[in-house]
Amino acid sequence: MRRTPSRRLLAAALLVASALAPMAAFPATAGPAAGAARHDEDGCPPDGFGAGLTARLDRTIEDVRKKAGVPGAVVGLWMPGKGCYVRATGVADKATGEPMAADSFLRIGSETKTFTVTALLELVDDGLIGLDDPISRYVRGVPGGHRITLRHLAEMRSGLFPYTSDPGFIKALLSDPRRSFTPRETLAYGFRHANTFAPGKQFQYSNTNLVLLGLVIEKISGHRLADFIHHRVLRPSHLRHTLFPQGAEFPEPHPRGYTDQTLDGSTADATNWNPSWAWAAGAMISDLQDLRRWARIVATGTLLSPGTQAQRLRTLPTGFPGTSYGLGIFETNGWIGHNGSIPGYETVTVHLPARKATLVIMINTDIQTGGQEPSTLLARAITAVATPDHVYDGAVVGR
Repeated sequence: MRRTPSRRLLAAALLVASALAPMAAFPATAGPAAGAARHDEDGCPPDGFGAGLTARLDRTIEDVRKKAGVPGAVVGLWMPGKGCYVRATGVADKATGEPMAADSFLRIGSETKTFTVTALLELVDDGLIGLDDPISRYVRGVPGGHRITLRHLAEMRSGLFPYTSDPGFIKALLSDPRRSFTPRETLAYGFRHANTFAPGKQFQYSNTNLVLLGLVIEKISGHRLADFIHHRVLRPSHLRHTLFPQGAEFPEPHPRGYTDQTLDGSTADATNWNPSWAWAAGAMISDLQDLRRWARIVATGTLLSPGTQAQRLRTLPTGFPGTSYGLGIFETNGWIGHNGSIPGYETVTVHLPARKATLVIMINTDIQTGGQEPSTLLARAITAVATPDHVYDGAVVGR
């Protein structure tokens, strides 16, 4: 195959100890109804930044979108005291020419990690787990698990082999992208391989880490990961258009998603591919306004204690210039958050505390240009215009 998805695919069964107070039972997670009425909350006028800057952003986005071959894009930029900018451009469906809509739902790929790690850190604040607990305490069969901590997993410094780099996994997924994977099935692909380095020694982006953290959350809470995130993360954050799908379901409206992560490298429509393989690392769905709200919550620690948020924000070098990684988040030139990439879709959701600014980008392709993620090209170009002293360059993570 021309390019394996191993570089870009999302780029815990034992009883809880009796000393832990049981959580109230959760009903099944409910996502937004298809076609449900939704109102525009951005309140952003067409020239929200003034005619000059708005026109520059329009030209910049269109230039990058066309050069990178991005069918459709939704961009939101909010800068208190300066203005705001919300645009949907291009098409949601290349066959019909249906225009991209600002209220679209999108698969958010690795941005799911910010939700999973937030859920984990809430359990830390509850006193039910510790970040320096070994993963072997919660999940059996992890190679070297007695030396790998939950912190190592959240920081991407465990040394566990990424299951998305296993040739057998790649073939299984791309041979039948609508099949369902369980967390244990995906982990088995990674556990076939030796660990790549000793825990804590370096950074390596690996979805294996997040699948394990999802299993820890399920074991300690006694509930499905989707239900725990819905009740402990989404509901208190008032994110009514964000969901953790059980399979390939996808609320309307949503654009078609285009990928070249196929067995022969040809372009395919990945809209209805099943994201179960990504689970705690990348299966979630959201929209522009929810991601806008979520960006600030993640960066400021609204759901966490100050001490736990401080640990989350302690970012470490990734080995790539300009980008460091903390507990399920990255920092790049002042912007804090995460990007996401899953076959057919890419997103960027980041907050700039120095300006209290928020940037959200949603596009319906993950096909790279010159070896770079199209969402990164857009984010870099937009911030070069709007915040030239804080240019986004988070080109390494989220694959």
